[in-house]
Amino acid sequence: MCVTGGAGFIGSHVADALLAQGHRVLIVDDLSSGRKENLPAAAEFHRLDIRSPEAASLILDSGVEVLVHHAAQMDVRRSVADPVHDASVNVVGTLNLLEAGRKGSLRQVIFASTGGAMYGEQERFPADEEHPARPLSPYGVAKLSVERYLYFFHAEYGMDAIALRYANVYGPRQNPHGEAGVVAIFLDRLLSGREAVINGDGLQTRDYVYVADIVAANLAAIGRPGFAIYNVGTGRETTVVDLYRILADAVGAAGPATHGPAKPGEQRRSVITSDLLARELGVRPQVQLENGLTRTAGWFAARAAASEG
Repeated sequence: MCVTGGAGFIGSHVADALLAQGHRVLIVDDLSSGRKENLPAAAEFHRLDIRSPEAASLILDSGVEVLVHHAAQMDVRRSVADPVHDASVNVVGTLNLLEAGRKGSLRQVIFASTGGAMYGEQERFPADEEHPARPLSPYGVAKLSVERYLYFFHAEYGMDAIALRYANVYGPRQNPHGEAGVVAIFLDRLLSGREAVINGDGLQTRDYVYVADIVAANLAAIGRPGFAIYNVGTGRETTVVDLYRILADAVGAAGPATHGPAKPGEQRRSVITSDLLARELGVRPQVQLENGLTRTAGWFAARAAASEG
């Protein structure tokens, strides 16, 4: 199996789980956002850009049968500022691997798509997979485009494909820098004694799903024939204000966050349902938000203590 983005936050957890099941795992990552310390020792690491001929050759020649594709340009704001770069990585880079795979041994692709950016301003809550896809960023447009390409590769070449539309993923190893998840950003600031800033009134809601539940969905998708799209979310909306309160309590921080200006164009509400995933693949997110945030806070606190020691 090949995990692209396997030095990253989610991809490294997926790679760990595949290795624990006894699979041979190749990791492709250019380390533009991934970290060497996230790489499992038992994996075969290839530092490559997914757009490169070398990455295509690896997929073609290494006998990879399952591609778990997490490598991406993941900064939504950068996608708006530079949609050409975003499409180059997220669309053309993916096609580079798919074209190599269809000429080689690749029989299934599991693709990390987006539920948070796919549906735009929702008409119903929580959104299921039949909700209109109206992405409001080039990042979301690229994810939708890849889903359509995967359907083409399935219909034309018989390649099985699963697109997993993730809600807002959080957990250990999340990078608090750049276009990171708000959980990692808040914890980084709370543990370093710096001010945490909430954009706007903080009443915007998101669906926060723990990384172990994302891993479970990936494992369940392996070997599923055909083409399918599944949301991976909890169906629970949480405001940013409430999220901050839970995290502050978890690390024993006192004092409220500061409120800054709202981000232009930010979605007000985003929440998705995993009912289809539960019915067809037998898995559903299990980790309650408070428990997941406590685990994540513990990991961040231990890392902070180790760096100070």
